[in-house]
Amino acid sequence: MALAAIGFGWFVFVFGFGFVFGFGFGCLGFDCGLSTAVASDESARARVPLGLPPIDAPPAAAVELGRALFFDRRLSANETLSCAMCHLPTQAFTANELRTSVGMAGTSLRRNAPSLFNVAYLPRMFVDGRVAGLERQALEPLTRPDELGNRDHEAVAVRLAGHSEYRRLFRRAFGAPRPTPGRIASALAAYQRTLLAGDSPFDRWRYGGDPAALDERERRGFAAFEHRGCSGCHPIGERSALFTDHGFHNTGVQARSVELRTADLRVQLVPGVATTIAAAEFLRFGSPDADDLGRHEVTGRAADLRAFRTPSLRNVALTAPYMHDGSLATLEAVVDHYIGGGSAADPAQDPRIRPLAIDRDERDDIVAFLRTLTSNRLPQ
Repeated sequence: MALAAIGFGWFVFVFGFGFVFGFGFGCLGFDCGLSTAVASDESARARVPLGLPPIDAPPAAAVELGRALFFDRRLSANETLSCAMCHLPTQAFTANELRTSVGMAGTSLRRNAPSLFNVAYLPRMFVDGRVAGLERQALEPLTRPDELGNRDHEAVAVRLAGHSEYRRLFRRAFGAPRPTPGRIASALAAYQRTLLAGDSPFDRWRYGGDPAALDERERRGFAAFEHRGCSGCHPIGERSALFTDHGFHNTGVQARSVELRTADLRVQLVPGVATTIAAAEFLRFGSPDADDLGRHEVTGRAADLRAFRTPSLRNVALTAPYMHDGSLATLEAVVDHYIGGGSAADPAQDPRIRPLAIDRDERDDIVAFLRTLTSNRLPQ
């Protein structure tokens, strides 16, 4: 339904910059309250939190530059949007208030803003996997008309070159003061590679040898998570866990959203007074959600129809709303979607998703386990 993004989302966009987007909106300078400890040697190993695989640390000077770029509205064509305005550090590098992101000139985008925690480990970027690597991902939003809206990548480089503070940062990071699209991408990627978040209660229980880190309900939830097949797409390793198979699956979410989009909606006006609004009525003050075929839009393969990348479950309790279109508001709603077997309206749905005989207690145990994946210390 477009109402969530255009009604409430538009209110937040127009009137809520100072609160919701204040972090990204106020960071035209370069000291935005972040503290990122990284190695200065490109080949050095990062000090990864408990539960995450080893990874190389990016150069500190490139991280400093990337961090400045990430919070700077001058990356957008009209200097109103920054990366941080869809990926707020105080909201797990996503945006909890919006079902789908708000882009250039208030445009409601098609998809929910995913968290950036642990993106350093992803082999393919975006929920449709259309590019490989953070460097290529960093360039895409810059020139998309509904996102940062620049004519081309070179226009961004020219704009940044006019500011002495950036010439200094580019010289430190790359040995030359001139911004280029490739250097911009490298710096943004370097910053994102520092956003590592592990060391959760689950990690301390499974990898840290602390039997008291999970209580009885949370341990039951972990057992149910494995027994019910959730770990098939969200695997857990012996030494580390990213909670994603990096695959693309049709879980019935898009078909469910299309069904809801065409259905009448019961709306409470005031306590005790409700009315029914026909789906067509929403078009009078909004626009319909654009269709989304997921990975199929990239590959053209029938097997990829309405398939989306498996997200990591780390810190999932912090990243509502859920799914590629933000259509499920709570963890309980997500688990209920899978318990119900996804969407019977989608013949292309992954056959492994089928109705499960799970009672409320077991459902709540699984949710309790998912909440144990919240990191003890988060990058800010």
